[in-house]
Amino acid sequence: MTFLKNTIPSSRLNKKFYLFIFQAVFVATLLIIWISSESIRQNKSLWMLFLYSIPSEFLIALVPHEPVLIYFGEFYHPLIVALVAVASTVLTEIINYSLFNYISEIKSIEKIKKNKLTTKIIHLFNKAPFLALVIAGLTPIPFYPFRFLVVFSGYPVAKYALAIFTSRTPRFFILAALGHALHIPIPIIIGICMLFILVAYVSFFRYHLKDKKGIKQ
Repeated sequence: MTFLKNTIPSSRLNKKFYLFIFQAVFVATLLIIWISSESIRQNKSLWMLFLYSIPSEFLIALVPHEPVLIYFGEFYHPLIVALVAVASTVLTEIINYSLFNYISEIKSIEKIKKNKLTTKIIHLFNKAPFLALVIAGLTPIPFYPFRFLVVFSGYPVAKYALAIFTSRTPRFFILAALGHALHIPIPIIIGICMLFILVAYVSFFRYHLKDKKGIKQ
């Protein structure tokens, strides 16, 4: 708490700090419940899809989203799956925006924001921010850097939410339609899910190992 007082203006500390904690705990709780309960994981309710989509789109994805959309596509119309998932995703991205907005006020993060390379990337992003977000949201391009960019560039949260809805709805529909048409067996979906997790975390740890080596040198 002392560190935060030294890095964030005191007038904004309490409100943003408690909102930050609430949002992080909320998502962590959903993830723990999902992982620890087999009955919930096997539940085919659309509410389960809605709740699962929150940790799967939180910050840097905690669990893969795509295999679950394929799975639910077998039981519901692809459009229904897409709309439920995108509603949850838009909500999660608003939470992400709020969290990154809070973190961006820490002095060490502000230094990164003012870095020459970051400034150039923000300038490039600002030339066509909505288009960039739609392309990133629709394609397999890693999306988490854009969560920083929208906050660093001061892009309005309402336009950000619209870009998420515009890009993710067709992507989620295609994935659900794939599951609806092919009836992929559950073991294969679980395998795809595990592959996504493995690739994500291996990439994450490789990045941080390189980062640490760079600091040491």
